[in-house]
Formats: sequence, structure tokens, C-alpha cells
Amino acid sequence: MKRFVEKIITIAANMGEGHIPSALSVLDILWVLYDRILNVYPHDPIHPGRDRFILSKGHASLGLYVVLSEKGFFDKSLIDNFAKYDSILGGHPDRNKIPGVEASTGSLGHGFPMAVGIALALKIKKSFSKVFTIIGDGECNEGSVWEAVLLAAHHKLNNLICIIDYNHSTDRALNVGDLAMKFEAFGWRSCEIDGHDHEQIYNALRDTPKDKPVAVIANTIKGRGCKVMENNPAWHHRSPTKDELIEILKSLD
Repeated sequence: MKRFVEKIITIAANMGEGHIPSALSVLDILWVLYDRILNVYPHDPIHPGRDRFILSKGHASLGLYVVLSEKGFFDKSLIDNFAKYDSILGGHPDRNKIPGVEASTGSLGHGFPMAVGIALALKIKKSFSKVFTIIGDGECNEGSVWEAVLLAAHHKLNNLICIIDYNHSTDRALNVGDLAMKFEAFGWRSCEIDGHDHEQIYNALRDTPKDKPVAVIANTIKGRGCKVMENNPAWHHRSPTKDELIEILKSLD
């Protein structure tokens, strides 16, 4: 994963744009999803039999872009154009521009409800496709998230898996507490994992129950892999200077 970390940090530094720690927080989850879980077709991104993935916390877009490019959804060279005026890759993912992106997200609290709607539509169509979404713990402050949680449980959307990137970035504003217990109380199945352990991620997403939607509480570190950024709020939306970039790349574990 180190090369992905290097790529994300370097791209953001070159353009002076991007939420680096948020992208690093979900990077392991995204890789396991696209490498081992999702049934997707990079050369036919709108194949009707595909699974759907929605990055509800759209500001972590750089993590998604490096994985999509690695998996062949678009040419790898495009990643270097991130955030340029004529680039398809903006600060938040755009479904009208980027192959493999199912929903334009970034306004927190919106992507998850879209995932619920897609899962309901697929269930009505008797499709075997599943819907996966990643939301942030800070995003759980939004009332629309819990409205969506209630709706999904009511319709028994067993084709829906919500992964909560629990990096505790919201603790300073509002402690959301025991999210596994909260989702269970709303009628979901839930589990807690280390969101950077690939086998734990895989096992949590591989087998899902037949009667309820699933919440995977992924305990993560914001900025994982870059010590100077880990759990450091100052880096939330800050890009390294040229000198800082040199030192950061030297220090990567």
C-alpha cells in the first residue's frame, strides 16, 4: 500500500488540493473492496450485473481514484491531472465524468441515502447485486444518515453493506459513541473490525446475513501511513509544501 500512500500525498502536494488524511483512512478498505469483494467490470463500468459502491464521504476521493486507476477503470496517467481545470478527477467524485463512480458525492449525509435507494431498487428488480457504501463517523452527525438507517432496516435490505470509517475525527465536535450498538438498535447486523487489517476487512464483507442490512464499524487512523498526519487535525485539508513533501516521503513506513 505504500506506493498508493506516496501517490496520494504527492498528487495532493503538486496540486495544493485534496483531503490526504481522509483518503489514507479508507485506503485499505477501498483496496480490499475492489481487489477481493466487488463484482465489477472495469471495461464495462455500467454492466447491469455489477455491484455498486458509493463513497459517501466524497472528500476522500483521492483514495478512490488511485484504486480505480489501478484496477483499470481509467488510464493511470489521468491521476496526475487531479484537480486541474480540465481534469475528470475533481476534489469530489463525479458520476458523469469518472468511469466506475456510481454517485456524485461530497455533501455529507447524501451518499448513504442514495445507496439505500439503489439497494431498494435492486431488491425490487430481484437483482443479485449488492450495494456497498463508506460513510465517515463525522457524517453520522447528519440526521439523514439515521433516517436512511431506519428505512433500510424497515425494507430488510440484506443487499446493503455500510462501512463506517470510524477514525474519530468528529470526537472534538460530537462523540458518536458505540456505533455498532446504535446500528443494532436500529435493526441492522453490525460488527467491529480493524479498518487497516485486510483479512478482517475481507471477512467482514465476504459473508453477509440474509435478513438484514450490515454495518461494519471499521476502526481506522486518519492519515494512516504518514506519521506527521496521523490523527492530526491540522492536516485535514492541507497539502505539503515542496520541502515538507521531501521529508514526508523519506519518512513513510
